[in-house]
Amino acid sequence: MPPSLTVRAETWPLKGAFAISRGAKTAVQVVVAEVANGGITGRGEAVPYPRYGETAEGVVAAIEAQAVAVAAGMDRAGLVSAMGAGAARCALDCALWDLAAKREGVRAWTLAGMPVPQALPTFDTLSLDAPEAMGRAAAALRDWGALKIKLGSTSVVESMRAVRDAAPAARLIVDPNEAWTIADLRSYAGALADLGVEMIEQPLPAGADEALFEFASPVPLCADESCHTAQDLSALAGRYQIVSIKLNKTGGLTEALRLADAARAAGFGLMVSCMVSTSLALAPATLLARDAAIVDLDGPRWLARDRDHGLVYDGGRVHPPVPELWG
Repeated sequence: MPPSLTVRAETWPLKGAFAISRGAKTAVQVVVAEVANGGITGRGEAVPYPRYGETAEGVVAAIEAQAVAVAAGMDRAGLVSAMGAGAARCALDCALWDLAAKREGVRAWTLAGMPVPQALPTFDTLSLDAPEAMGRAAAALRDWGALKIKLGSTSVVESMRAVRDAAPAARLIVDPNEAWTIADLRSYAGALADLGVEMIEQPLPAGADEALFEFASPVPLCADESCHTAQDLSALAGRYQIVSIKLNKTGGLTEALRLADAARAAGFGLMVSCMVSTSLALAPATLLARDAAIVDLDGPRWLARDRDHGLVYDGGRVHPPVPELWG
């Protein structure tokens, strides 16, 4: 029998509201692709992201459109040629990696020619809120050791002072999600440096990066929305020092590995990050974490419940996936 493709959308409730500068949500929609062949099924998950015009229905339809190609034996290289980067390709690419690992009886990192991943420290995320509430949230996570703070365009320094007071020893990075202007960045960066912030992720809207040439930031800047695939790197030199690798943006593990290699060769530091999702979406990203300066793989921690055999978190670290989950 030829390979067969199935795809479905799922909704997973969160523990509470997750807020960033673009809005808040209490549940996350994911899309799961499954490729079955010879009694073995590979799975992949991605998160449709409205920021890029994606919907669950559109992602499902884009994956279903590849059913004939999958049945004809399309491999991962063929998929990269057939589909653009984004959530649809991500779910299908990760399903093909999982299927290949199971068929060959090895782990996905062996297929990728990589060493066995180890448990690594990961940042945990604080949702955007009033400064006092963010201070309380940081206090509850003071033993985690590394916190990523979602910020808007107001109360920035007040929020970060509240977080720093509540978690004086924690590593801190911040993410305004494109909410700032260059004037905001100039205004906030010095105070954030004084508070020990290690990185500012995507302060300006993607497409407004040219303004960063004018500013020598005292805190390293990381490109997120401005960096999807390896093709984007040439436009980031002189503007950012770090790039965020997110499988949802790269369109899966195949391009994420290519982006990581190209970014290192170009002198960029690496951040491996995620969307709020189940552990199935994050599992492939753990292969990239070993060489990243910043690991931000906490998405399932926002869920009211995760999948069976989900990623294990302990002592501020995330462990590699078990084969029952992926790869």
